[in-house]
Amino acid sequence: MEFLSNDMLGPAAAFSFIILAGLTSFITAAFGAGGGLLLLVVMASMMPMAVVIPVHGLVQLGSNVNRAVMTFKHIDLKLLAYFSLGGTAGALLSSQLVMMIPLDTMKIFISLFVLYLLWIKPPATKQSSYVADSLYGLFTTFLSMFVGASGPLVGSYIYSKGYDKLRFTASFSSCLTFQHSLKAIVYTAVGFSFWQWLPLIAAMIISGTLGTWLGLKFLKKIVNERFKLIFKVILTLLSLQLAWQFVASL
Repeated sequence: MEFLSNDMLGPAAAFSFIILAGLTSFITAAFGAGGGLLLLVVMASMMPMAVVIPVHGLVQLGSNVNRAVMTFKHIDLKLLAYFSLGGTAGALLSSQLVMMIPLDTMKIFISLFVLYLLWIKPPATKQSSYVADSLYGLFTTFLSMFVGASGPLVGSYIYSKGYDKLRFTASFSSCLTFQHSLKAIVYTAVGFSFWQWLPLIAAMIISGTLGTWLGLKFLKKIVNERFKLIFKVILTLLSLQLAWQFVASL
């Protein structure tokens, strides 16, 4: 495992992230969303904040590419086109600001953002609107550059369109694929070096591919409210621990 570690991350932590990547990809594929948030919270608890968001984004890019490819024929291409148009504008805007944000303070923002997504119902959205598709792409792409996981916000918007499970999963994954691609471009442009993290990222993507395949197998069998509640409580506790780390560092 030494080839997966570096000066900022040991072999045990690297191995844990590889296993977690598979588990969280399974959760997202099977339950629609949530895996990316869990991965973000754990990574932010164990990795330097300066690398959490870009590395997490690249891992999520691989995970979403897998889901999009596996469900390609179900993608709503019009939604993807307008979402991507707005997302490009959001990425351009964020590129002007991303280096101005002190990343060590992002732990508290990630924690509050996760708690908001878990416990506060997002505003209802209307059925198909090209303007709304573009604006949501702009807003969530901009936000994702700073808080990492905008998946639940994107998912709640797409879910409101009333798609069946496969069309939802395909459209959701394709939109996040484009969004995380923009994130990788922005962080590369502002000087983040992905090279030393590529072995770990590649291993996590491979693990995530297996998790995605298994998750899609279970997609049609999901109705487990007890599991959702347990997952929600665990993610809440992880978020509170992340917030405590920020407070303790002051």
